[in-house]
Amino acid sequence: QVQLVESGGGLVQPGGSLRLSCAASGRTFSSYTVAWFRQAPGKEREFVAAAKYTGRTDHADSVKGRFTISRDNAKNTVYLQMNSLKPEDTAVYYCAARLALSVVVLSENYDYWGQGTQVTVSS
Repeated sequence: QVQLVESGGGLVQPGGSLRLSCAASGRTFSSYTVAWFRQAPGKEREFVAAAKYTGRTDHADSVKGRFTISRDNAKNTVYLQMNSLKPEDTAVYYCAARLALSVVVLSENYDYWGQGTQVTVSS
């Protein structure tokens, strides 16, 4: 079992920055692909970024150049640095994980989910 706890959400003005954290339990964290998804009111949950167990990362086109995912396996934590935030980035952001996952963009591929953290971009 893996437990995921997100933190770092909040209210920020357009153009501002936030860093989300996803802290995971478990002894084999480095073998897991960990991703961020987001869901805005009335919309489908969408892929944001993933830190694969191989060390490679993927980012959705909508956030490339603005968001960066990274992981610290020694701390069992994955981060999402979000810069140049826009109102359309407003959503609940979820952390998800699955052992040795390669196809990262489909939410149904993940076994474990956090409770979510709200990000609101507004002036």
